[in-house]
Amino acid sequence: QVQVEESGGGLVQAGESLTLSCVVSTSISSINAMAWYRQPPGRRRELVASITSGGKITYADSATGRFTISKDNSKRTMYLQMNSLKPDDTAVYYCAAHWAGYGDFWGQGTQVTVSS
Repeated sequence: QVQVEESGGGLVQAGESLTLSCVVSTSISSINAMAWYRQPPGRRRELVASITSGGKITYADSATGRFTISKDNSKRTMYLQMNSLKPDDTAVYYCAAHWAGYGDFWGQGTQVTVSS
């Protein structure tokens, strides 16, 4: 069973930055895609950014220009650098590993709260 664990959430003021980390219990170099999702209060979970094993990156419109997704295969870790945070970014942020033939693996989530 693949374990996925997020960290780095917290309470920040609008305009500040946070970096989320996601550590995976197994090598991530072969995982087809890893992604960050978020679920704002009272809303559905939505994709924030994703990165494939080949390095292709996709961002939601809300994240483009402010967030940066990256990964370090040697550390089995994916990151989400979030800059210029807004109150609308308040959500529980989830890390997911989408691995063809093995399944989808999710973390428990980390809370990000942005005050105005």
